[in-house]
Amino acid sequence: MTLGITMESLTLGYGRGPVLRDVDLAVRPGEVLVIVGASGSGKSTLLRAIAGLLRPRDGRVVADGAEITATSGERAMVFQDDALLPWRTVRGNVELPLRIRGWSKARRRAVAEEWIARVGLAGHEDRLPRELSGGMRQRVQLARALAGAPRAVLMDEPFGALDAQTRAGMQALLLDVLRDTQATVVFVTHDVDEALLLADRVVVLGHGAVRSVIDVPCPRAPATGAADRAGLRAQILKEL
Repeated sequence: MTLGITMESLTLGYGRGPVLRDVDLAVRPGEVLVIVGASGSGKSTLLRAIAGLLRPRDGRVVADGAEITATSGERAMVFQDDALLPWRTVRGNVELPLRIRGWSKARRRAVAEEWIARVGLAGHEDRLPRELSGGMRQRVQLARALAGAPRAVLMDEPFGALDAQTRAGMQALLLDVLRDTQATVVFVTHDVDEALLLADRVVVLGHGAVRSVIDVPCPRAPATGAADRAGLRAQILKEL
């Protein structure tokens, strides 16, 4: 079951001044909503509030009618830094959230190995993070996030530190996984082309607010709607 998320008159910030003010935004169940904006525009701040890692100064974030006040296994987070535990193997990292939930050893191992295979890392189960490339570590993080079947996946520039070829491979992998996953996705990026590749809708942040919300025709089908996408790209860049 997918998760709908609503931000109501949301004001967020650190220290004295707010980063975002009076944000009203709804994430539709099952959609891929991509947030773009310049550095410091509040992209990651907004994602942290949805994750339950940052309490609002004003307003609230609601998931299926319940206010978000803390983290939850229903909302998995994927960071730009892979955030893997260096002393745990690939299998151990993917199993960790399942272990925290109290799953049996046999069940969590079966699910972890299924997801390790789905992200293309079969045969690497017993390797440590230091033995993996950056792209491989991000694959582990993606498997870990999805293994527990979250209702929403929150992704904070997960491919931003990767080289162009590895990044393209991870985008293709994510698209493949999304075809079989019903989770709602909120994805933060500064890359407009990545946003248009992945999104059902693109939210543009700037000057402490939501500047626009743009529907993307033919989402996740880059070979179609090329003219429309060129216009959307120009529109987003102008907003930025």
